[in-house]
Amino acid sequence: MKRLLFILCFAIVTVSNAQEATWLTDFDQAKKVAKKTNKPILMYFTGSDWCGPCKMLKKDFWQNPTFLKQSTDFVLLEVDVPFREDILTPEQFKKNKELQKKYNKEGAFPTLLAMDANGKVKESISAYSMLRDTSGYFAFLDKARAIK
Repeated sequence: MKRLLFILCFAIVTVSNAQEATWLTDFDQAKKVAKKTNKPILMYFTGSDWCGPCKMLKKDFWQNPTFLKQSTDFVLLEVDVPFREDILTPEQFKKNKELQKKYNKEGAFPTLLAMDANGKVKESISAYSMLRDTSGYFAFLDKARAIK
């Protein structure tokens, strides 16, 4: 009985972990990891508490099993710019606003940037339509995978 319970718990933990990719929130750390692993950075601008298209993209793309398999090819960096400042620490909120000013000047949400390990933008894609078609984002990943 204990063995069965252990296997059940292990399966639940494995399935739970498989449903989300690992996202960093610090740009400097993302660059270090990218240099160490020779992987491109995907910098994702989201408004977690207010952006409807960002919420749809999370469900349709970021939690998609195909993306989850491909996510290990990248260093994932989430830059959340919420309306409610209490969602993040004051330091993280300030850093994210600075990243937004530098890399997402137009303020489009969601925006995804593909960067090399030095933080140079190579590709970008913005917006997500109500049609919920993720094909453009998967095509974007194919291009981004070639960045070093």
